[in-house]
Amino acid sequence: VQLQASGGGLVQAGGSLRLSCKASGSTFGLNVMGWFRQAPGKDRDLVATMTSSGDTNYADSVKGRFTVSRDTAAHTVHLQMNALRPEDTAVYYCTTEQRRGVATKQYWGQGTQVTVSS
Repeated sequence: VQLQASGGGLVQAGGSLRLSCKASGSTFGLNVMGWFRQAPGKDRDLVATMTSSGDTNYADSVKGRFTVSRDTAAHTVHLQMNALRPEDTAVYYCTTEQRRGVATKQYWGQGTQVTVSS
């Protein structure tokens, strides 16, 4: 599975950005799709994910500001980010989990930079 993300950039605090990520290759059995982020010197943390059945999971810090959505047939996931804050600055990574029998395998995209200026 290959993941191609797009939509990062520089925005002022209070602004909005929309990230998109498309999976390609062997896309059977994709379950969870979503986003993590990693700021300099910090761990990679959950931002938001969505299962193939539509269940979502958000980090507390983004609830009410970010919305994850998904086009399962197109193997695409989006992240609408509103009311951005400087602390949202990070590299955002698209991720997906693929079911392989009883096991799962996680894949990561290359990351896209989001910078929020104050």
